[in-house]
Amino acid sequence: MNQLEALQAALAGEHAALYGIGVAGGKLTGAKFQSATETFERHRDNRDNLAGLITAAGETPVAAEPAYDLPQPVTNAVSASALILGIEQRLAAVYGDLVEAAEQPPVRQLAIDALLATAASQVAWGGAPVALPGAV
Repeated sequence: MNQLEALQAALAGEHAALYGIGVAGGKLTGAKFQSATETFERHRDNRDNLAGLITAAGETPVAAEPAYDLPQPVTNAVSASALILGIEQRLAAVYGDLVEAAEQPPVRQLAIDALLATAASQVAWGGAPVALPGAV
């Protein structure tokens, strides 16, 4: 996978993440809702940064799908939290790929920052810490 392909994959992942976190947020309240909102905002910023890097490379950023299939029904706060945890786990792998494929320092820095943020977010959403976030 080259840098552009990894950027596009990360962007597609962020599009899906925004959809899923939006769905999950509808089942959360209080502190969990606030955490979901902050997670959403981080992924929105990542999406915008990735799209900017792709555009700066002279390419067209991959578009978001109108809707995404979720891996499980989201019916309550427990399933909503599990969905966000799963999203963060999948994105860690995508950002691990981007770290590996990055050819330019700004791209590598964005990938590392996003990978660290998804690793921390996994723990915040109930996941166990892992030695090598993003490793598949």
